[in-house]
Amino acid sequence: MNASKAITADLSVPLGEDYPEIRASIRRICQDFPGEYWRDLDARSAYPEAFVQALTDAGYLSVLIPEEYGGAGLPLRAASVILEEIHAAGCSAGACHAQMYTMGTLLRHGSEEQKQRFLPEIAAGRLRLQAFGITEPTTGSDTTQLKTRAELVRDPAGDHYVVNGQKVWTSRALYSDLMMLLVRTTPADQVAKKTEGLSVLLVDMREARGKGLEIRPIKAMVNHNTTEVFIDNLKVPAANRIGEEGRGFRYILDGMNAERIIAASEAIGDTRWFIRKATEYANQRVVFDRPIGKNQGIQFPIARAYTQLVAAEMMVRKATSLFAAGQPCGEDANIAKLLSTEAAWQAAEACLQTHGGFGFAAEYDVERKWREVRVMQVAPISTNLILAHVAEHVLGLPRSY
Repeated sequence: MNASKAITADLSVPLGEDYPEIRASIRRICQDFPGEYWRDLDARSAYPEAFVQALTDAGYLSVLIPEEYGGAGLPLRAASVILEEIHAAGCSAGACHAQMYTMGTLLRHGSEEQKQRFLPEIAAGRLRLQAFGITEPTTGSDTTQLKTRAELVRDPAGDHYVVNGQKVWTSRALYSDLMMLLVRTTPADQVAKKTEGLSVLLVDMREARGKGLEIRPIKAMVNHNTTEVFIDNLKVPAANRIGEEGRGFRYILDGMNAERIIAASEAIGDTRWFIRKATEYANQRVVFDRPIGKNQGIQFPIARAYTQLVAAEMMVRKATSLFAAGQPCGEDANIAKLLSTEAAWQAAEACLQTHGGFGFAAEYDVERKWREVRVMQVAPISTNLILAHVAEHVLGLPRSY
């Protein structure tokens, strides 16, 4: 078995309610967006424009952007706190969380010209970077086999790529100005390693739509405003390529630890919401002349969900601290995502069961949140892929795929 990565002695993991001012501010914002707001959106499969704008106006979607580009320059833990509190309040950050984890690719691997061109506009709320085009219908989680192809064309008027392909489960594409797009620039049969030959393009969808880019919404169980993206001879300026050609897979992987930590933080918030909701209902609901919370059949699932929450939150905090310290955190980020999303799912089950038939009534918001946390077992990375990662890279078992 491979030992966990060495951790420096001075690494600190915060306990308690860190960033109290941010937490209090997010709670105040969320008070303006109660369950009725989200139920209405759900019924119409609509985008939470007012909610996203409120977060944008308060500067919370630009917290990871350095101050020199107009952002707050805060660490990933601050972003985690924001998303945790949004979900703990019964709201959903699914409409805007991508701006936090896609930002890393541009911040760490973009040119100075690209940073100057895009980051101040994103920080000011004039541009949205919410769409992340990776998954394809025929390749799914096997990212290295993606079929979307980009060919470089030398042109006196400006070099550009011509892109052809298709993406699926590209959430928020209809409501984003920019899309981070992973493409193959060198055919798979011409590279030494299957992870080579992939590149990242930053597509300005304001210019691209109707000129080789078509977006179609997908009706799904969860209102994540997800879409299919069809790309037909789309021209993307070569100046919009992030980093070196052919190294895009590494750039994307570089941001996936942050993505997992952010998803885990949302799950922690959801778990808190379910436990609070179940506890309140169990104390108030009287059947057979006694509150149902007296019954161990009600108590134990809620109590177990709480113990899972405490354990998962510690793992999330550890992974975030490692990330902030610039230390390897792949194992920790993956485990944090697995534990927190499973805690959320168990809490959701306990909450739904506690409410009985009323748990299925839309007005209680339980079924909506129940659906939202179920998707976390599949995306942004499935539980099975996390277990495969742990089996191979931590335990040293043979590669399974």
